[in-house]
Amino acid sequence: MEMKYSIEFFQRFSKTTVFSARDARLFLQSKGASGQYVRLFLHNLVAVGKLHRITKGAYSFHEEMQAVGMAYAPYYYGLQDALSLHGFWEQKTNPVVITPRKIRPGVRTFLGNNYLVRRIDRRMFFGFHTIKYCDFWVNVSDPEKTLIDFAYFKAPLSNDALEEIREKIDKKKLKQYLGRVPLQARRRVERMLAKK
Repeated sequence: MEMKYSIEFFQRFSKTTVFSARDARLFLQSKGASGQYVRLFLHNLVAVGKLHRITKGAYSFHEEMQAVGMAYAPYYYGLQDALSLHGFWEQKTNPVVITPRKIRPGVRTFLGNNYLVRRIDRRMFFGFHTIKYCDFWVNVSDPEKTLIDFAYFKAPLSNDALEEIREKIDKKKLKQYLGRVPLQARRRVERMLAKK
């Protein structure tokens, strides 16, 4: 019986980048499994390394670090990670997940590697688009919002990376964005852009 569930479960969820424990429960219960069995089923798949737990209640069959953001939807990748995804610098970075969800921010681990989760005010949750990454699509802050987020989070930004962003930003879009951010962050952006 477990083998039957395993095959059907894999067929249903292997193409989904990230799925929730609730999705798994609804699917398995529709096949006749009990709630208690669902927990054991997921635990066993994780224990043998066939399934990976990203965070409480979020799983993936994929062994790809950039899948982690989807476990925190709504989300986007930002800061240093956005610089890498846009090709503004060559350094390999850990994923930086930015979400307005009420969750504990900080460093987490997936597949033995670290990633960072940062909370952002709902009013600041804008300025991102979707790009293709490996076999799936991810949300990443656009250059203008990436610059604003460096100021908002008071994160260090190298002069080289700042120069790359400067060349790519759309001044009109940046001006629109700056009208939506707190005054302190706006002033920090203006100071960053004034740097020679």
